Amino acid sequence: MAQDTARGLIQQHPLQRVSSPSRGASALLHSFALASFAYSFAYLVRNPNPINESYGWHMQYLTIIGLSLATATFAIGLLADITLSPTLFKVKNTLSVASAPMECLISLLYWSLRAIDVKLVLPDWAPPLPLSADLSFHAVPSLTLVIDLLYFSPPYTIAFLPALALSGCIAFGYWFWIERCYQVNNFYPYPLFEILNTPQRIGLFATSAFLMTLATSTLIWLYGFVNGKEARETGTDNVTKKVRSGNVKGE
Repeated sequence: MAQDTARGLIQQHPLQRVSSPSRGASALLHSFALASFAYSFAYLVRNPNPINESYGWHMQYLTIIGLSLATATFAIGLLADITLSPTLFKVKNTLSVASAPMECLISLLYWSLRAIDVKLVLPDWAPPLPLSADLSFHAVPSLTLVIDLLYFSPPYTIAFLPALALSGCIAFGYWFWIERCYQVNNFYPYPLFEILNTPQRIGLFATSAFLMTLATSTLIWLYGFVNGKEARETGTDNVTKKVRSGNVKGE
C-alpha cells in the first residue's frame, strides 16, 4: 500500500495540488457535479415544452451541449477515480480542455445577456427557471470544472492558436447546427438569434470563439496564479533543468 501511494505521488504532476484520480476528494467532486447534471437533465424531462418535440430536442441549446460535454468529462473522471486508471484520467483532462472553457463561456454569455434582458435568452412561452435549476444549468458546470482544473488536474499546455482553432470549430459548428434546426423547426432556440441578421450572427459566433479562447488563456493564467509556475531543479551536472511540463493528457 505504501509503495502504491508513493508511486502515485511520483506520477502526479508537481503542480497538481490534490491527488487525482482518487477515491477521496476527487471522486466526491465528480460525484457532486454529476448529481447536479443529472438533476438538470431530469428537469428537462419533467418540465416538457415545445423544444422537447422539435427537431434537435434540447441539444439545440449551447447550454445543453456544454452540459453534455461536462457530463462526459466528469463521468470519465469518476470512472478514473474508482478504477485509479491513469488512461481514463488522461481522457478526462483532454476533454476538460474543451469543456471547461466552453462552460465558462456559457456562464458568461447567459448571465450577461440575462442581466441586460431575460427575453434575449428565454422565449416568451418559457416559464421562469427556478433558482436551483438556473444554477444547475448555468453555474455549477463551470464552477466544478474550474475547481477540477485548478486543484485536481495538471496544467493545460495548449497554445493560443490551437485553442483558437478549437474554439472556432465549436462556435461555427454550433452555428451550422442551429441553422439546420431552424430549417426544420422554423425558429431559433434563443430569441437573440431571431433579432440578429445573418452577418450579425456570424459576428456573434466569431466573438464567442474569441471569448472561449480568452477563457482558455485565463484558466491557464489562473492555474499558474493558484498553483505557481513550473519549478526548476538543478541536475548533478550543475545545469539547470526545467521540470517536464504536464500536458493536457495529465502526463
